[in-house]
Amino acid sequence: MRRLGLRARVTAGFAVGALLLAASMALVSYELTRRSLLDERERTALRAAYFDAAVVRTGLDAEAPDVAEVLRSLDTGGNRRPLLYRDDQWYLRTADDGLTAAVPAELQRLVRDGEPAVQRVRIDGQPALLVGVPLAEAVGYYEVTSLRELEETLQVLALALTAVAIVVAGSGAAVGWYATRHSLRPLTAVADAAEKIAAGSFTARLAPTTDPDLTRLSTSFNHMVDQLARRIERDRRFAADVSHELRSPLQTLSAAASVLANRREHLDERTALAAGLVADEVARFQQLVNDLIELARSDRPADRAPVDVAALAREACRSRSLPDSLVQVAPGTATTWSVDRRRVEQILVNLLDNAVRYGGGPVAVRLARRGGTGVVEVDDEGPGVPVAEREAVFDRFVRARAAHARAGGDGSGLGLALVAQHAATHGGRAEVGDRPGGGARFRVELPEALR
Repeated sequence: MRRLGLRARVTAGFAVGALLLAASMALVSYELTRRSLLDERERTALRAAYFDAAVVRTGLDAEAPDVAEVLRSLDTGGNRRPLLYRDDQWYLRTADDGLTAAVPAELQRLVRDGEPAVQRVRIDGQPALLVGVPLAEAVGYYEVTSLRELEETLQVLALALTAVAIVVAGSGAAVGWYATRHSLRPLTAVADAAEKIAAGSFTARLAPTTDPDLTRLSTSFNHMVDQLARRIERDRRFAADVSHELRSPLQTLSAAASVLANRREHLDERTALAAGLVADEVARFQQLVNDLIELARSDRPADRAPVDVAALAREACRSRSLPDSLVQVAPGTATTWSVDRRRVEQILVNLLDNAVRYGGGPVAVRLARRGGTGVVEVDDEGPGVPVAEREAVFDRFVRARAAHARAGGDGSGLGLALVAQHAATHGGRAEVGDRPGGGARFRVELPEALR
């Protein structure tokens, strides 16, 4: 399960916090408003019921009163409906449509005992307030006040408060996104600087005034980059100096080994074998020193210029006694790229040498484009590179197990490291995968090579 990023988590936190706060306030507001409106409606209903009860009592005091006429004389409007219970009989102004059945027995008992009572009930599914007022023994006046309008008002209020809560939650998410966007901007600057440093550009620095609260981070980061650049420069100079110092004795050894190799036929078999081994190891050592010198200066910026890469690839094939027909250019791909000629030449040569030495020989050198990126692919017909070793083969002095078994320990282990370094200098990368049909496919991407 993919974990949410920091910005998403902070934004979600703001949204949830705002929603909880708005929901809490909405619930409290709704409850207070509901209670206030209900209490007010109950007080109004009680006053009206007592007033109407007094009118009914006066009407019933006459001789042979007309109960229905007395009830019709009441000004109850459209929201109140009067009922009278007298001599075990209900009296209404209109036909009984279940109104009397809605009067709870407990409320009737209280009124019969001479106690006024109030209760909220539902009549035909609609809310109502029932008020009972005792008038005399076995006589009770009841008044039903509809609460439908109040219920509709509360529903509208609930919808309005819900909408407000949703808007507040959305506003909280927007505030969280805005806050994190500005708060994380210094961290974005750190990430961008780190990417440039990883790509080999040690000129990247953080502005100390990016954020007053992050001054220490900026200062420490810049100091770290300075120290890292000095250390890498020191190591590069050391490798270059050592390599240059080894060149002179190596040239002497190479000359001496060449003399011995040329006089093998005049030497006994054992001495001739030893002379051949010395010549081979001196040549291998010389190649290692050359690779170290190249690696020491590989962090310098690429010197880009228009280069016919197809011609360069064919020349690299001929220099290794390979047919230049191996070079294949994808249709529609321009062969003139803006690259560092020396570095691209070494990329091609090292990939070809790797294919010859460890991959059973190259079968194709492909040139293609992907947008403005130039792509170089070298296929071989060897055993391939195991997935677990595909990143490690581009490290220095590292070779895959299959390469060890196939080459018998030959090679310095710096060829593919130089390929990766030269690709990175161009802002690209090097990778290896499987070739359809078997073998390995080494791929180098060179951004901004084609315009």
